[in-house]
Amino acid sequence: MYDVSSALDRLPSYRWPFPPGDALIRRLDSVREAVGEVRAKAKAYRLDQVRLLSPVANPSKVMAAPANYRLHVEIDAADPAVHHNLHNKQLEGVERPVEKLGLFLKANSSISGPHSGVRLNWLDRRNDFEAELCVVIGKTCRRVSADRAFDYVAGYCVGLDMTVRGAEDRSFRKSADTYCVLGPWLTTADDVRDPANLDLWLKLNGDYKQKSSTGAMTVGIARLIELASDTYTLHPGDVIMTGTPEGVGSVKPGDIISAGCDGLGAMTVPVHGD
Repeated sequence: MYDVSSALDRLPSYRWPFPPGDALIRRLDSVREAVGEVRAKAKAYRLDQVRLLSPVANPSKVMAAPANYRLHVEIDAADPAVHHNLHNKQLEGVERPVEKLGLFLKANSSISGPHSGVRLNWLDRRNDFEAELCVVIGKTCRRVSADRAFDYVAGYCVGLDMTVRGAEDRSFRKSADTYCVLGPWLTTADDVRDPANLDLWLKLNGDYKQKSSTGAMTVGIARLIELASDTYTLHPGDVIMTGTPEGVGSVKPGDIISAGCDGLGAMTVPVHGD
């Protein structure tokens, strides 16, 4: 790791009202240019010497795709501990749940970095891990067609959409503090050849629990951006969590989650009690 913090001098200072979105992502090209200039003299650290925070600090919103892997839907629809005789009915006979249910929102205050980990909010209920590929928007856009969607992507990261099971609305159950872990860093779009063909995986205490390909999504990245931008103005730094594959399971304090994706790195996330 290189300390290139001085590259942030390229970011402008603002007075209220602040523009929506993440200032770093908005000026990412300029900051990357500055990184190239200062890296030669930057101090180096081992990865275990630094604290990894969320690579996106101030998105205007975090959007998430529900039930976007078919096998995951089939398994969850058969598990009363997951569907509570409510969510399974929403999915009956639906081939592409995102097209029916749309996207849901996670509170910005739920964002956490890998180092801070997850702090369970409901210790008396089932809390599940859900590994996901996350798309970070790079430019302000509205009503973007699928064929132009990737023009507006700044990069990608790994995400954990932590979930407490229950009958409440998804946005409530998934928005507790630390229930949106993003990391380990932002991989810029030019370094990801085919985001629709990446291996995504998660281990719990060293054992594989989730392992799939982003190619198994029922609604792909371009269509997710199209759907999101048809309703919301997307701003730099906005995050789209693209859904999780089969294999989700519960965690307890003391567990260690490891999650990664081809070309995007892997993050180690501790689970804490409230």
